[in-house]
Amino acid sequence: MKMSAFLPLLVTLISAAATLPSEALSVRGQLLKSQTFLSPPIFLRPGSVSNKWYHDIAFPRGHLALKSFNAEVVDDHGVPVPLHETYLHHWLVEPYYAPKDGAAGEARNRSKMIRHRNSGVCSQTLGQYYGLGSETRHTATWVPDPYGIEIGDPAAAPEGYEERWLVNVHAIDTRGAVDKLGCTECRCDLYNLTVDEFGRRIADDYAGGLLCCYDETRCKVEEGFVDVEARKVFLRYTVVWQDWSDAVLPVKIYIFDVTDRALLEGKTETACRVEYLVEECSSENRAKNDCVHVQVAKQILPRGGDIVFGVAHLHSGGIAASLHGEDGRLLCESTATYGDGQEAGNEADYIVGMSTCYPKPGAVTVRDGEVLTVVSKYSSHQQHTGVMGLVYILVAEHGQPQPQQLPAAAGKPGLCFSFPVSWCLPSWLSSNL
Repeated sequence: MKMSAFLPLLVTLISAAATLPSEALSVRGQLLKSQTFLSPPIFLRPGSVSNKWYHDIAFPRGHLALKSFNAEVVDDHGVPVPLHETYLHHWLVEPYYAPKDGAAGEARNRSKMIRHRNSGVCSQTLGQYYGLGSETRHTATWVPDPYGIEIGDPAAAPEGYEERWLVNVHAIDTRGAVDKLGCTECRCDLYNLTVDEFGRRIADDYAGGLLCCYDETRCKVEEGFVDVEARKVFLRYTVVWQDWSDAVLPVKIYIFDVTDRALLEGKTETACRVEYLVEECSSENRAKNDCVHVQVAKQILPRGGDIVFGVAHLHSGGIAASLHGEDGRLLCESTATYGDGQEAGNEADYIVGMSTCYPKPGAVTVRDGEVLTVVSKYSSHQQHTGVMGLVYILVAEHGQPQPQQLPAAAGKPGLCFSFPVSWCLPSWLSSNL
């Protein structure tokens, strides 16, 4: 198909997507659907922290293939809020099973909740299906064709249960903060805390992190901001999906954590601590202009296959994170992009995006039980507390029946757009451009 002949079709497709935000694009019998939702309201005043879990959130229902999930913080007028006002430490989205006959919001039914975690590799933490932070506005989450994240399979739910979804939003209001970076890095001295949210004493050598910026805590602000009223914000999230069918290949979600030292220490149970400390570099390294802190861990991939997507999650000061095979080969490297302005999505000195990996089909393969190495790099020109080094990958397991594809589509990526939501043309169509 020549470009001149394709343009009218492309204009029609974009126009249809723009006028029908809940129904994106129907191609080759597969209807991509998109819908945007709001979290419950989040109330923040200068310096305050909200880190709440919201259950039974609005989410597409049915046996579906998730294609993308994008989110950002907006005010009560729908205007995006910049990170230098409300810092999005992280958001997490995860399915769970709840009793069919119980009211969704009742605590007694929450006690019967069964979490539906991803495929690994941390056993006690990082069970989410999606999760990002300050980088969320400019980080792709698109699952390439012909793959999808399978949800809502009625055969998978325990008897008497149904699938629901929850979201955790950790937001920090830094308006008027005496030290914006210190507040976002949850430095304990700025929060004036000596005990965690469960009343347990915080160790003296714990400089900062999640233990010091839990829900309803407050970071130190300048005098004129102490009594400012709370404002209302929301997490606005857009989900793109299609109905499940034999044309979709399922992928497994794995999240690797650079803090897990278990395998390096000869232990069998994972020990994912999620966060760690980057110490300020020595004067000797500073003189050599070598102020990069490198953290390394090894973790076992339970089931192998083809890696079809990869991305990292880092905090301020982060440079890049990568995942390597047992033989040292690079599987995926994800690098940070920093903003240089004031507007939402381009905030100076904040990570506003992470690069993603989209290998050609079959190009990046891992085997069952392979020991993978995760590497995280941060600038150490100054100390950074509570940082993270996570690598998220999607793996299509081997041995699955392959859907039929047109020959022209083989090995060629789809054409993707970001308006009105993130979506892509199937590779069989875009390959003819």
